[in-house]
This record gives sequence, C-alpha cells and structure tokens, in this order.
Amino acid sequence: MAGDRIIFTDTETSNWAWDPVAGQFYWHRFFSHQPDLNFDSPRTRRAVENLMRFWYDRQVDGLRLDAIPYLFERDGTNNENLPETHTLLRQWRHSPRALPRPRVLGRGEPVARRRRRLLRRGRQECHMAYHFPLMPRMFVALRQEGRHPIVDILADARNTAQLPVVPLPPQPR
Repeated sequence: MAGDRIIFTDTETSNWAWDPVAGQFYWHRFFSHQPDLNFDSPRTRRAVENLMRFWYDRQVDGLRLDAIPYLFERDGTNNENLPETHTLLRQWRHSPRALPRPRVLGRGEPVARRRRRLLRRGRQECHMAYHFPLMPRMFVALRQEGRHPIVDILADARNTAQLPVVPLPPQPR
C-alpha cells in the first residue's frame, strides 16, 4: 500500500514479503515473519475473540493489545488508527463474549496527536494505555533506588506529547 511507513526500517525494506509456499506476496506492518491479519473478515475477528476467550477462561485478567492502530487497511489512507479500529475496540470492550467481566484491555501505541480523543474514548475502548518509554524506566528506577529515570522520561513525554499511563482505580481493602 503506497505511502505506508515501514515500522522497523533497521530490519525491513518493505511491507511486502514473498511466501514461496503460497507463491505470492503478503502484507506485514512489522517484521516479515509476522503477516497481518484481515480484520475486515468476520472469521478473523471471531478467531481473535476465541483466543481472547481461551485466555480469559484460564483466569488471565487482562490482555495487552499491541499494534492496535494498524488493524485495518484502507486505500487512500496511511492505514493508521482508522475509525474501524475504534469501532472494533468498543465492540470488544462491551461484548460479554469477547470480554467477560471483570477483565482489562490494555492498549499499546497511543497516538499522541489524538490524545484528547483517546482520553475521551478511553471509557469506551481500552481500560488503559501503555507509555512504552516509561515502562522500562520504572525497572531502572527500582534498580537504582531513585526517581530520576521516571521523572526524566515524564518530562520528555510532556515535550513529545506522549500519552501518560492511565492508573487503575484503587482497590477496596
């Protein structure tokens, strides 16, 4: 798809890869060993929901939804964060089949330029958004027994408009 950026430019030269067994090219947004799924297909959505249910049935309390902005592709767009993505997230969050209560959906890759919209939609879509630069710094801060790795990345986040981590509400004792 023309105009789509290559995510991992250090390892991939194209979003298309050749499958010698199928004898055709396939689309991938990330690594060539990770072909994209067709989320326009109801069968694909059902299969993903079945996987979600599989893990929830085994007492997993939440899922991190990675690469969410890239679920759908549409000609004439950059194929990032399309309206269909938000519709699907709302369906997953509010469907007892996809998300039996109480469970948590965590979203990776918040889109900084749409921060206000994401915060407003947060009650409708995922329960939390991950701040990828902050996550490893928390472990560094623990190891160093200091606050500076966290403070520094949060100060940088204000400069780059990264979406902060949304905390879970306090649990009753």
